[in-house]
Amino acid sequence: MKVDLNKALRRAMRTGEVYIGSKRTIKALKDGKAKMVIVSKNCPEEVLEVIERYGVRKITYNGTNMELGAICGKPFSVAALAIVNEGESEILNAE
Repeated sequence: MKVDLNKALRRAMRTGEVYIGSKRTIKALKDGKAKMVIVSKNCPEEVLEVIERYGVRKITYNGTNMELGAICGKPFSVAALAIVNEGESEILNAE
């Protein structure tokens, strides 16, 4: 089953727990809370390097940090976010 990442992310934001921003994402990884990480296609290389160290599943969103922020319903850019609890979404099944 193919999962629409945009819809799944919006549903996870509503019904689950999502940490937004590079710093909060890295903290969730360090604390072992992140089940999955989503990064924008223009996420800074230094953030990607830290994320890679933790071996958590990473999806690259096919849009910029501004577009990822808009999908999350935020009026600012989002380079990275961590899915801590998927809620009622199917986001962990996204490709």
